Amino acid sequence: MFIKGSRAIADHRQNIEIPRVAQGRQPDYEGELVIVISRDCKNVKKDEAMDYVLGYTVGNDVSTRAWQLDEKYAGPMPQATFSKSFDTYAPLGPCIVSRKVLTDPQSLQIRTWVNQSLRQDASTRDMLFDVSTLISFLSQGTTLEAGSIIFTGTPGGVGAFQSPPQFLAHGDVVQIAIEKIGTLENKVVNV
Repeated sequence: MFIKGSRAIADHRQNIEIPRVAQGRQPDYEGELVIVISRDCKNVKKDEAMDYVLGYTVGNDVSTRAWQLDEKYAGPMPQATFSKSFDTYAPLGPCIVSRKVLTDPQSLQIRTWVNQSLRQDASTRDMLFDVSTLISFLSQGTTLEAGSIIFTGTPGGVGAFQSPPQFLAHGDVVQIAIEKIGTLENKVVNV
């Protein structure tokens, strides 16, 4: 697990800004289903977890892999929070779909394209942990405030594990589509 800073959030069609410190250090995409929490919750039982879901959106858990996978940058421990928390590294959108409309978040197709090349193609039924389990686990001893967002994990196909690896570069366009929610689109720019 890791935490992203609030300035990591970016809107649909807002640029993903790769800061100078991350340029050439393996910026990558991760298409994910995102849970939006409706009201404060703490120590939630798994069978009550869905009562705290406002809805779902599409997210891109942008990550600079050098601090996750390369000891030259990360040292002996991967630096997930640092590698994932740069400004604009958490694009969300294009909308939030209510849990009353989207009643089964565990049966949605998720796809990611970079420059119209399909990179990820999977289903949320393959998630390691379902939505209820994630909320119950994360709320243990910690208050999840209304408006909190939870990225649920990415399927295979990220750039780091392509053969050869295919990281994001200035000018790339990333599109992530989740069935019944919509398509998030962002352009990558070096800043």
